[in-house]
Amino acid sequence: MRLLHTSDWHLGRSFHRVGLLDAQAAFLDHLVATVHAHEVDAVLVAGDVYDRAVPPLSAVELFDTALHRLAGAGVPTVMISGNHDSARRLGVGAGLMERAGIHLRTDPAGVGTPVVLTDAHGDVALYGLPYLEPALVRERLGAERAGHEAVLAAAMDRVRADLAARPAGTRSVVLAHAFVAGGAPSDSERDITVGGVAAVPTGVFDGVDYVALGHLHGSQTVTPRVRYSGSPLAYSFSEADHRKTMWLVDLGPTGPDGAITAAERLDCPVPRPLARIRGRLDDLLADPALARHEQSWIEATLTDPARPAEPMSRLAARFPHTLNLVFDPERTAEDPDVSYGRRLRDRTDQQIAEDFVAHVRGGAALDGPERAVLHGAFDDVRVDTAEREGGR
Repeated sequence: MRLLHTSDWHLGRSFHRVGLLDAQAAFLDHLVATVHAHEVDAVLVAGDVYDRAVPPLSAVELFDTALHRLAGAGVPTVMISGNHDSARRLGVGAGLMERAGIHLRTDPAGVGTPVVLTDAHGDVALYGLPYLEPALVRERLGAERAGHEAVLAAAMDRVRADLAARPAGTRSVVLAHAFVAGGAPSDSERDITVGGVAAVPTGVFDGVDYVALGHLHGSQTVTPRVRYSGSPLAYSFSEADHRKTMWLVDLGPTGPDGAITAAERLDCPVPRPLARIRGRLDDLLADPALARHEQSWIEATLTDPARPAEPMSRLAARFPHTLNLVFDPERTAEDPDVSYGRRLRDRTDQQIAEDFVAHVRGGAALDGPERAVLHGAFDDVRVDTAEREGGR
């Protein structure tokens, strides 16, 4: 059975105020063409179909068109909701769509009920685990704690229980939207940290043949059977070096090393390459080595000791698609004027908050109970946001 694994479409998203709807439409054209060209048996979409809970009408229309084309091709599609989606909105009409071969899995209660497809080697059970916000699904799933690992483990217990009751040799695929340990994040994913912990171990998914992950935007192999497809388009300059792809995965009969017989990355269309350039403004405007980036989307970091006049217009004369301008003057690390942004780089919201509290009270670090209060505050805000968006 041949599976096409994709995720994180983020329909309706823009890139530094540049609309991406045409590029997203081109990707979906490519997706449908790939289904035909590679004789795909099922499409897997591992969450974040939309960029926000209430997407613009143009994004909904694009999604609707894509579903009609996939259904018209007679190719089953299994799709889960991600942390950017409103699960309730995405799941509207799921029962009717199922009749057309579009299987939406947005309800945590259904994690143990697979879509079952059949090929020459028998059945393949495909389980959809939508994004599981721990505080909202813990009781429903009977998880021991309100953490990502606990709720995913509870969901996987249901998957394994259902699988154990199926005929011997049944192959299994899980779609999940999560941050799995070993994955490399980028700047464009929404933080899903709970209690200071975001990542879950790969062992949570033991016992299945293939895990199709969504959430992280870089295509990557965590283990040979646990993979992220990544987003089909770049959504931040931190993804400038990403190769945007989908996974084409072949499942054969179950063997001693599992059922995967092949896994190939298929490139997605690139609307415009991304480039990060850095240096003094005059040097950037004169450097012949940067000619290859003149038609790229540009993030320019200027290192001039003093801010130059009209930097954006001067850059745009050579690099007309400059979208983001950063100032990082050349200074030593000991310089008291070193940029606030540089000091905060790679620090979490929790760490920044702890530093702030310590600063305003004269350098006294937080103790364990105080850190727990901050953890709880960040968790409460995230859960409140998820509840409000889910209820829209």
